[in-house]
Amino acid sequence: MITSTGNGQIKNIIQLNQKAKARREQGLFVAEGIKMFLEAPLEWIEKVYIAESLKDSQQIASKTARVPCEIVADSVFAQMSDTKTPQGVLCLLKQPGYTLEEILPETGEPLILVLEDLQDPGNMGTILRTAEGAGVNGILCSKNTVDIFNPKVIRSTMGSVYRMPFFYTEDLEAAVKELKQRGIRTYAAHLKGEKRYDQESYCKGSAFFIGNEGKGLSPRLTSLADGLIRIPMAGQVESLNAALAAGILMYEAARQREFRQGGCSGWNM
Repeated sequence: MITSTGNGQIKNIIQLNQKAKARREQGLFVAEGIKMFLEAPLEWIEKVYIAESLKDSQQIASKTARVPCEIVADSVFAQMSDTKTPQGVLCLLKQPGYTLEEILPETGEPLILVLEDLQDPGNMGTILRTAEGAGVNGILCSKNTVDIFNPKVIRSTMGSVYRMPFFYTEDLEAAVKELKQRGIRTYAAHLKGEKRYDQESYCKGSAFFIGNEGKGLSPRLTSLADGLIRIPMAGQVESLNAALAAGILMYEAARQREFRQGGCSGWNM
């Protein structure tokens, strides 16, 4: 049992929680909580750390028997945890790697989310979780988008990080052009949108652009969109939270696709 915060493993966990550079260099990330542990793919798990008070839990016993585990004194676990109220389970996981090809389905009509320089970890995690629920195929991120392996992002995904493919690109414009070459129509959520978001059809291959929380989409990426769409707002509200806006768009696409199963021919614009 680990009883000291001076232990090298504990120091490394703390570093991985705090520094994106350490996560990149080691190709690892940390996920906390019973749900995150139970849903984690076995092949991703490097090691699991269990608080001493939870070591006899039957809820996690069947899975802890199949992966490398360390028992940690409760006081030490509290120090290595990134949460105020630790659940007593912490996973050290290998980072998955995806290519642009892997976020696109081999058949059917892709639904893709394109994130340009999104910065808030809570927004990022919520978007991943919502994307899974709405049936999005993958998420394309600019290189300056918040690190998806940030512990706050991981918590916000509630497990969707294990199932939603994502790809960070050094050249977002080139990646978007590749989407367009594959017949995927692109839409920019923009205050100057020519149409309301529900006046377009998303049953064919579609991609939504979501920009930085403060600056919005860059003029260059906006110019690459096939259409500018807006979400109507009353009162003096100028814009919506990025995650909320993305959710509205993703679920409109999901609604249309469910309503017109088998294709969008005849969809009333």
